[in-house]
Amino acid sequence: MARTFILGEFRRALDERYRLSIPNEMAELLTADGDECVLAKERAGALSLWNAAQWQEKFDRSVHLVQEKMLAGRLDGRVEDVQVLGRLLSTRQTSIKLAGRSRLVLPEGFREFLGVEPGGEVLVVGAALCVELWRPERWFAYVEEQMPGFRRLFDNLSS
Repeated sequence: MARTFILGEFRRALDERYRLSIPNEMAELLTADGDECVLAKERAGALSLWNAAQWQEKFDRSVHLVQEKMLAGRLDGRVEDVQVLGRLLSTRQTSIKLAGRSRLVLPEGFREFLGVEPGGEVLVVGAALCVELWRPERWFAYVEEQMPGFRRLFDNLSS
């Protein structure tokens, strides 16, 4: 888990080479263990950017659990589900490095998933444990959908 919550919302423009600057305060938390991060597809119009060590730990634990279930025969009859999981795991994430001025280059499959063209706006949002990159209209729809339950969620997690 992140040592400090990553919070904030920032507007950024995607340049002509699909580069995007991450705010320094967010980038510092992501790169506390080195300059490598993991970029992951989350939901249409949204990507997440993780500290590489934290992501790898979470990823390895989850994959190991699935493999143990397979070896124990608990996933027999679910071959299609395992194949879908494998396909999504194959394309879901990639390692990237933040360059000077905390910039990253969005790889082709990820920029298509995000759906933002050069010169377009991207919202960089702190999601407590990671940084998320959102196409603005998708972000506003998500917030509108989630905000009514905010107080209950906050109270449940903080009590």
